[in-house]
Amino acid sequence: MWFRNVRVFRFTKPFDITAEALEEKLMEDVFKPCGPQETSRQGWVPPLGKRGEQLVHSAGGYHLITLRKEEKILPGPVVKELVEEKVELIEAEQGRKVRRKEKDEIKELVMLEMLPKAFSKNRRSYAYLAPQDGMLIVDAGSAKQAEDLASSLRKSLGSLPVRPPAVEQAPAFTLTGWLTETIDLPSSLVLGDECELKDPSEDGGVVRCKGLDLQGDEIRSHLDAGMQATRVALTWEDSLSFILDEELGIRRLKFGDTLQEKLDDVEADDAVARFDAAFSLMTLELSRLIPGLLDALGGEDRSAIIEAD
Repeated sequence: MWFRNVRVFRFTKPFDITAEALEEKLMEDVFKPCGPQETSRQGWVPPLGKRGEQLVHSAGGYHLITLRKEEKILPGPVVKELVEEKVELIEAEQGRKVRRKEKDEIKELVMLEMLPKAFSKNRRSYAYLAPQDGMLIVDAGSAKQAEDLASSLRKSLGSLPVRPPAVEQAPAFTLTGWLTETIDLPSSLVLGDECELKDPSEDGGVVRCKGLDLQGDEIRSHLDAGMQATRVALTWEDSLSFILDEELGIRRLKFGDTLQEKLDDVEADDAVARFDAAFSLMTLELSRLIPGLLDALGGEDRSAIIEAD
């Protein structure tokens, strides 16, 4: 149970919920497969898959949840070809031109005919609520995917006061400063060998570098020309490696050998116990990493957050 990406949401006011209460809320939106004429559906499923029945897996005060989305696959070229065939038949038989509005209606009918036989694509998105840390952590490669899950959770709970965290200075400014050495890189962080640089002008270009010394002359020449670092590879305390971007997204998260060894030391043969152990180790590490990154990026701006009494 290792997340591959991390998108962070900060609770804007004190928020707490028990696993039991969360389970009850999610049950109202449990996943049900698409009907014959539906193109997509989504709902909550057990994080343990077939090994579990609970929609919430809790450990150490952290509540893991899973959103499943099913989408019917209707290949565009196939739909287009069938629509064209029907249009040609109508034009030949009735001796008239089929207009755009009618073509759209034909397309809808074609798709409805195809849906019952269409293949389905399923995607599971994982997240966990960390009330004691004031955060919602989503395993998502994009901000949109993370927001989709947060929106679904908000719908199920009725209210979810979260927003992405804000920092005191622009992340790109700090990332660039680490590469130019004008801002000290915290001792807990080590630069990797990969970055993305962007020209901030309207029509500016993008340079993606891999396998290079990020504080070397080649990178420095681009930065001296006015480019800014928008993604940087980092390693944290020799236990986690990842790409940090200017939206505070953590991509391609990898857990190091130390954590894997800790998991291997867990005396558990069954998959459920190992899943639980991995989740506990992961949440412990991320509860240390995320505040550390926010501090390293200039400190979190908490002006819009209502603190607990």
